[in-house]
Amino acid sequence: MDKLVIEGGHPLEGTVRICGAKNAVLPVMAAALLTQEELVIPNAPMLSDVDTMASVLRDLECSAERNDDGSMHIRSQQKLVQRADWENVRKMRGSVAVMGPLLARTGRAEISLPGGCVFGVRPIDLHLKGMQALGARVKVEHGYVIAEAPRGGLRGGEMYLAGSSGSTVLGTANVMMAATLAKGRTVIHGAACEPEVVDLGMCLTSMGAKIKGLGSPRIEIEGVSELGGATHAVIPDRIEAGTYVLAGAMCGGRVRVENCQPEHLSALLDRMFEARVPFTVGPDWIETQPYHPRDPARRPHATDVTTHPYPGFPTDLQAQWMALMTLADGISVLSELIYPDRYMHIAELTRLGAHIRRQGTTAIIQGTERLSGAQVMASDLRASAALVLAGLVAEGTTEVHRVYHIDRGYERIEERLINLGAVIERVDDKVPAEVG
Repeated sequence: MDKLVIEGGHPLEGTVRICGAKNAVLPVMAAALLTQEELVIPNAPMLSDVDTMASVLRDLECSAERNDDGSMHIRSQQKLVQRADWENVRKMRGSVAVMGPLLARTGRAEISLPGGCVFGVRPIDLHLKGMQALGARVKVEHGYVIAEAPRGGLRGGEMYLAGSSGSTVLGTANVMMAATLAKGRTVIHGAACEPEVVDLGMCLTSMGAKIKGLGSPRIEIEGVSELGGATHAVIPDRIEAGTYVLAGAMCGGRVRVENCQPEHLSALLDRMFEARVPFTVGPDWIETQPYHPRDPARRPHATDVTTHPYPGFPTDLQAQWMALMTLADGISVLSELIYPDRYMHIAELTRLGAHIRRQGTTAIIQGTERLSGAQVMASDLRASAALVLAGLVAEGTTEVHRVYHIDRGYERIEERLINLGAVIERVDDKVPAEVG
């Protein structure tokens, strides 16, 4: 197990190029189950979650190999294994994306209930509701979801997939994939509008699917008898882009984040403008401008944020925004409406000198002029990123333990930060995994 050792206080400056989106590539990889032809992803990011999904697919009798140029090549066999076991599925929630395509292709799917980051309950009931609307018989027993298509295969249907916290991104993706091979028309009401869902839809369309309404709350799919292969480059990772933008903002340097789609980060950029953090935007880049975040006259302005489904402020940038607000001038209020328990980073940011108080689904942050280095423990993927950002500006040395979390969503983060001027090192961690 590794940890990151960060010497804070060094300005960042330079350019970082964003990788393919983690939350887009996982369902696209799962879509390979829908065809016997090859699916190629030229820009699949080098992430542990991608490796996990590749292992899940191999267990289902797919070949999933990465070429020397970094591209991922996936081909499923004519006869697939219908059961995705606990050993790999437990590692990440995205593994459940194989349920829809496996059910549609083979008529049966047995999927272990998924794992992933631990911050509250994230049920998959809407996934199951969608499969039932397509005619599947669904039950849960012994920790597995077992879904069976009726004789003759899945059939199109209408369904509403939004829950109390909004639309389900992975659920929309799962049902959309299943519906591509269902007989007749499927209409998903309350569909997720996230760019990652649109990206999956574009991949499926290139494979021969008939889909209308991508990017809207109403998606219509006309089932086809079979799909073919495709080459599909996934969209840039908007959460990775936002994280590096916030790193530049916190360190007060000129950091250009390239190969991103700024329109996917409009909510973040709006809040940064409100916080008086200087930046400029181009067609495929965002650049933070030099300023002095710890100068009382130039500190970020305390700015409230409430997380919402896209195009609202992303829950996956909530922890990183909180890290910025620890340095703000004044009191900011952060409300988490997507995952109300996604606040495990508060205690660790407090160890670095932040002043944060939680009240239910709200965090109240009193900005401070300085943070101080300490040993902290990462609890999940985005919390890890927030602790790294805080460590970059904290006085002294910060050690971030359990960084295997961050490897799930950020490709070689320490190398890329070093290229921007950070003093950060990955070393072997002697702290036992159960401490924290």
